[in-house]
Amino acid sequence: MNSIDIYTDGACKGNPGPGGWGALLKSGHTEKTLFGGELETTNNRMEMTAVIEALRALKRPCKVTLHVDSQYVLKGMTEWLTGWKAKGWKTAAKQPVKNVDLWQQLDALVNGGSHHIEWRWVKGHAGDPGNERADALANLGVEQALSGAQAQTNRT
Repeated sequence: MNSIDIYTDGACKGNPGPGGWGALLKSGHTEKTLFGGELETTNNRMEMTAVIEALRALKRPCKVTLHVDSQYVLKGMTEWLTGWKAKGWKTAAKQPVKNVDLWQQLDALVNGGSHHIEWRWVKGHAGDPGNERADALANLGVEQALSGAQAQTNRT
């Protein structure tokens, strides 16, 4: 089973507002970068999308070390998910779980997939090279979303 390090990040200019996600996948000397964005989203949705898209990019089962700077994603996957599922996707306060569509996708990829995932938290904007690259990619995703919107506006 191949070992891979994945660094993910999300960015949002306004919350909600235009956002982007980025992922850096590293296995040995091989690297792959991914990014994308949306015009109207939230930071948490972009953090989750980065992880989802990175895991979707894997073509075979891998031993994954997943580096995230989002406590929301980390705690959601390692602490809260089991309870949410047991309560029919409700919080402890009996409210619907926010971003349930993405949590369900992430749950299927992580718990229904064949990857062995180790979750690691990394402090954002603190000089970690992988996290800094993922942040830069997320910001490219914001730019891509904005330029796409601008291009659409110019064509109309």
